[in-house]
Amino acid sequence: MTDLPLATRPVGGPVGGHVGAPPAGAAHATAADLAAVFDRVCNAVEAVVAVDPRSIELAVMCMFAGGHLLIEDVPGVGKTSLAKAMATAIGAGFGRIQFTPDLMPTDIVGTSIWNQRDNVFEHRPGPVFHHVVLADEINRASPRTQSALLEAMSERQVTGDGVSRPLPVPFMVIATQNPLESLGTFPLPESQLDRFLVRVSLGYPSADHERRMLDMNGADPALAQMVPVATPGDIVTMGHIASSVHVDPHLTSYLLDLAHRSREHRHLHLGISPRALLGLRRAAQVRAAILGRPYVHPDDVKALAPVTLAHRLVVAAELAGQGGDAGDVIRELLDTTPVPTASPS
Repeated sequence: MTDLPLATRPVGGPVGGHVGAPPAGAAHATAADLAAVFDRVCNAVEAVVAVDPRSIELAVMCMFAGGHLLIEDVPGVGKTSLAKAMATAIGAGFGRIQFTPDLMPTDIVGTSIWNQRDNVFEHRPGPVFHHVVLADEINRASPRTQSALLEAMSERQVTGDGVSRPLPVPFMVIATQNPLESLGTFPLPESQLDRFLVRVSLGYPSADHERRMLDMNGADPALAQMVPVATPGDIVTMGHIASSVHVDPHLTSYLLDLAHRSREHRHLHLGISPRALLGLRRAAQVRAAILGRPYVHPDDVKALAPVTLAHRLVVAAELAGQGGDAGDVIRELLDTTPVPTASPS
């Protein structure tokens, strides 16, 4: 097992999670089906977006786990194209929100319009009412506007005028931001960061990927010809399969030990939250199923902890002044926390 999140995937073939009853046919689906659908979606996205395949795998894994994705990187490396390709690959409804300082909450969740003919208010849904929602440059909107996503990301519903309206299933927010640019931006609050299951950085493409991007003349022509290889219902079914992957009580104790140690760590003001712990376990179940295991292994936790936990932690000024970051603390916690050795039951 390598340190890469999903480097060994086979070729060829209500706090978070997917809400609702298992779809018809879910009882007959298997982990092999999950791996096959995962492989198809990853291959479809890789064919049109010239980014590191490991980032694509993490993004698709996040979708299968019912989580939200935060992509941090410089402009022009394929963040928006990745979001579009993921939605197209599963035939999902796609909504895009360009976050700006003058964006209002109603521009996200929608508003009620007076119907003079029928003398009633009619709700006009906003772009958040799609399976996959791209929150582009999310840190450019005010905290008030950003807060419009909190209920949607956590509870998969939007409340307005005293009425709670469910969002489509599955539902995923893919947010992008440039971590190097600060002019005209608002830092995301901890409560919002904690709602993102995974944070990835695409980085600049390799020479081969960049050459392929030039040969394709960018992602847009390829995206226009892309056809779905799965359905939103498939993603929900795969989520239910992953939830059946066994988590040994010893591994649960290991996760709890990691969380408690983080909350007492001398270099952290804010440790691992219960939501983060649930998300890490859920992502580990998906990874185990993709790799063909009916149980979660500590290696699953170790491989995914950096991308699921680091963005949620708040480091002390002392560590930041020394050039350290949350990733350093995660690595220390993984190195010093005793790993369970009991065989899965």
